[in-house]
Amino acid sequence: MASFHLIRYAGVNAMRYMAFDRPLLRRTAGLQFWRLLGTGRGRSMSLGADLRRWALFAVWDGEPALEEFLARSPVAARWEEAEESWHVRLVPLGSRGRWGGRDPFAAGIPVSKPRTGPVAVLTRASIRPSRLVAFYRSVPDVDRELRREDGCLASIGVGEWPLARQATFSLWDGDPAIARFAYRTGAHRTVIGRVRTERWYAEELFARFIPYASRGTWDGHDPLRARRTE
Repeated sequence: MASFHLIRYAGVNAMRYMAFDRPLLRRTAGLQFWRLLGTGRGRSMSLGADLRRWALFAVWDGEPALEEFLARSPVAARWEEAEESWHVRLVPLGSRGRWGGRDPFAAGIPVSKPRTGPVAVLTRASIRPSRLVAFYRSVPDVDRELRREDGCLASIGVGEWPLARQATFSLWDGDPAIARFAYRTGAHRTVIGRVRTERWYAEELFARFIPYASRGTWDGHDPLRARRTE
């Protein structure tokens, strides 16, 4: 199983916290794969950075490993004192591509039919230096389309390295909404075509998850709460 944690700190010490957290995460039992991620100001990958808000994406041996981390890690203890935090547990549905040369979700079981319940999507890309200008020129149009997409419950651009290693984490009404945005909206469809023909990415990954057991708030509310009460 996996988890995603979005943390907004009250002051300017967030970058210092990230430096302290890395050695602690390396020593965390049951943590198979993790990335500390900065966040952007747009809903997709963007040049703007929010230096007070950071994220952790993690893959665990199982629920007990995550529970132990939340109960005992000083990293998780600091989250409880943050200005705002949102946490969600994730069941991998399937993935394609690599992150740092590996597929962290290889054990996920793909489903054979589109899912109509909420779906979380992680997209990640290592952008070739020669394609950075073309990539970032395409971002504003995609951001505008994403803001108009009713099927997108929430989305944020994140990154592990400024400019060249970017990702997005997003929540959707279901697989039909994901497909509608990916292949039927003009700007995003155009970007997908250029990514392939112009080889923008040196490495990329696309993964889908069932999101469950969310808590906290993301920009003032839990984007999954309304879905749970329908």
